[in-house]
Amino acid sequence: MMEKEELEPAFESERQAILVEALKLAPFDGWSQLTLSKAGEAAGVDSATVAAAFPNGFANLLQFWSETHDKAMTDAMALPEFADLKIREKVAYAIRARLDAMAPHKEAARRGAAAMALPQMVPLASRLVWRTADRVWRGLGDQSTDINFYSKRAILSGVWTSTFAHWLGDDSESGESTDRFLAARIENVMQIEKVKGRIRAMEIDPAKPIEWLARLRYPARGR
Repeated sequence: MMEKEELEPAFESERQAILVEALKLAPFDGWSQLTLSKAGEAAGVDSATVAAAFPNGFANLLQFWSETHDKAMTDAMALPEFADLKIREKVAYAIRARLDAMAPHKEAARRGAAAMALPQMVPLASRLVWRTADRVWRGLGDQSTDINFYSKRAILSGVWTSTFAHWLGDDSESGESTDRFLAARIENVMQIEKVKGRIRAMEIDPAKPIEWLARLRYPARGR
């Protein structure tokens, strides 16, 4: 059966009610069709409506949960204090806001990460990671349409997934370890952008790799 990438707007209230119950079960039972069925029953939603609300089963349930975190993140990015931050601070702010939204259900998030690692779930996991990165960049006002559109989102996807993995193992109350890890990853990205800027300034033709090396080793006078 072809999976739908977007959930239909109908059944929003039913999805919310089922998610509330699923988050109570997932830390112990994990994310599965049985969890979805139990959550639907606990929420007072009949099986036919559960199937209509989540046509692809518990995968849609995890997708819906991810979308609620993305919304919490974009809502936080709309707050007045966000506008005055520097670019790297905005990225950190956005990712931290998403993690904060997940924090009340950290064990459920751990079980969710395990479920998303299953082979059949990898395509969905990849789409959700990309969507999160895309929403961060859109919240930053990114209007790129060339290769930068994809490279920015690919790089940020790496920052997000590695920080999320670190956060899952960070049991400190303050989350300082995760904050330091995130800051380091963002600094890595900024260094890459500086190198890319230097290469562009040298007017290097990507089709001529030997010329790349020559100009990097022997830069033109005045550069």
